[in-house]
Order: sequence, then structure tokens, then C-alpha cells
Amino acid sequence: MTSAASWHRQHPPGRRTNLALLALIALAFLTGTVSFAVGSTPATTAVTFVHAAVGLALVLLVPWKSVIVRRGLRRPMHAGRAAGITLVALVAVTVAAGVGQAVLGWTATAVTPVQVHVAAALLVVPLLVAHMVTHWQRPRRADVSRRGFLAAGLIAAGGVASALAVQGVTRGLGLPAARARGTGSTERGSFSPELMPVTQWFTDEVPPLESLDVPLRVVVDGRAVAVDLQRDATDAIEALLDCTGGWYATQRWRGVRLDRLLPVPLPPAARSIEVVSITGYRRRFPIDDASTLLLATTVEGRPLSPGHGFPRRLVAPGRRGFWWVKWVVAVEVTDRPALLQPPFPLQ
Repeated sequence: MTSAASWHRQHPPGRRTNLALLALIALAFLTGTVSFAVGSTPATTAVTFVHAAVGLALVLLVPWKSVIVRRGLRRPMHAGRAAGITLVALVAVTVAAGVGQAVLGWTATAVTPVQVHVAAALLVVPLLVAHMVTHWQRPRRADVSRRGFLAAGLIAAGGVASALAVQGVTRGLGLPAARARGTGSTERGSFSPELMPVTQWFTDEVPPLESLDVPLRVVVDGRAVAVDLQRDATDAIEALLDCTGGWYATQRWRGVRLDRLLPVPLPPAARSIEVVSITGYRRRFPIDDASTLLLATTVEGRPLSPGHGFPRRLVAPGRRGFWWVKWVVAVEVTDRPALLQPPFPLQ
């Protein structure tokens, strides 16, 4: 009894709950970032499941966190408490939207569940950092204990059980999300490009049609050469586009492989290929990937629509949708490593 009382004095309920919340939110952000960035692989499937389990484990802590919140509401309102309440609300929205995506899949609405999920999660980060700075608690040796590990194990088991339950309900009801890929995306418009959603990175937008009549430039060693893709568009590939908006579609694309656009031999300093959109959007790829990348001009035997990248878009099999640059106007060979770019587009 004395040992239990001592442990509770060293680990007040509020402290234990907040430490658990901090660990879970950090893990949720990490696993979410990985599943958002990487194409569907067995490893990604596992990471996405862990992400779901961690998010639902946060729900299991609600009864304990509500005690802390009610205690705080009895005190006079101040900026720090308002920020704390906002933080809790945003975490709740993030989890609810994630469950919505896991159950409903992609929805044809102005704002999809996964967009709400990601936006709310990004808003959580600065508030969480500010909350940690203003409510910093020095780590204690007693934080690492057998009881602590037991509590963590129970929370983890609860999160896993909850995630499995959501999967079971989704499959039992035959909901679209039951057929989701490892990334959580659901199928929309495969082999029917007119049914494939028109989406782009949040910083991008579909350019006016009249502005798209721009020749393709291939730039090597600072020298640009105009290329006519229509004449050489004989390469075909069936590839799956997995959009970070929460949907995927398989289509048959035709165009020109990037390695056929580049001169032989390449400059010794060539390290990567940068594919540039008319909007300024760009992504960089290792030079060795050129033979796997296609600059497409048609999909399912029809010219690309403006929303899907007319007159040409990149097809990057195995990569998430934000790598599939649309409205391509330039392919540039550079001496910069492909890894020296933000993991997600910032332009």
C-alpha cells in the first residue's frame, strides 16, 4: 500500500495522462507523416494500422483528460487555458476525421475527411509545442517504471483492439473503406478517367486552358531543347495513382519514358531529374529512376483533361499522387541529389 501511495504521489493523474497524450500525439504525427508520404507497401500498411491504433488510443484517454479539463475550467479564463481547450478540440477533430476516412473512405465533398484530418493535425503541432513550453515538466526517473509500462501496454492494447473493431465493422457493413489500400485510400474511377477525381496539391490550382499551350523543354547542362512529345508518345504503362486526398485509381497511360528524352551520355555530374509544372510546382527524382517515369499525354486512349494535367503529366508508379507532376513544361537534369528537397512540396 505504501509503495502504491508513493507511486501515485510521484505520478499525479494529470501528469500521467498528459505524458501519455504527448507520447501518443507525437507517435500519431510520425506514423501519419510516413503513411502520407510513402506508396502502399506491406510496411506502409503496418504503419497506417499503427497510426489508426494510436489515434483511437487517444480516445481511450478522454475520461482521464476530461477530469483535468473540468478542473481547469474552475479557474479564471486566460490565454493559456484557451489555447489548451483549442488544442483538445483540434485533437478531437483530427481523430474524428481519421475515423471518418477509415469508415467512409473518400467522399465527393468540397472537403474530404482526410483533408480535415491532415489540416487539424497540422494546427495541433504549434499549439502542442506552445503548451509544452508553457507547461514544461522536468522528466523524472520514476516516469520509467513497471507500472508505467503496464499502463502503456494497456493503452496500446486498447488502441489496437479499437482499430481492429473499426476494420471489422467496416468490412461487416461492406463499406467502401473495407477495400482501402494500405495507405487508407479507396478506389475511384479506375479505367474511367472521367470518373477520377480532379485534385491537386493544396498550393496548386488548375491553370487556364489557354495558358497550357507551352512546348516541353528538356534542360541539360543549362541548355534547353524543345521536344515534340506527340511524335514519340509510344510508351504505355498501367499504373496506379494513389492520391493523398484519400482515393486511388488505376489507368492505362501513354507517353514517353523520361530516359528516352535525355541525351546519351549524360553529364558526369548528373544526379537527378527535376520535373517542373507551368505553375512552378516541381519534384526531383534520382537519375536512375528515369526509365520508370513516364511523361503521359493520354490516359485510356484519350488526351488528358486540364484537370488531369493536359497537355502532359508525369506518371510515377509506386509514389503518392503529389509526385505525379501535372502540366509539365520542363524536365531538367541537375547535379543536386534528389534527397535534397522537402519531403512534401512547399511551392
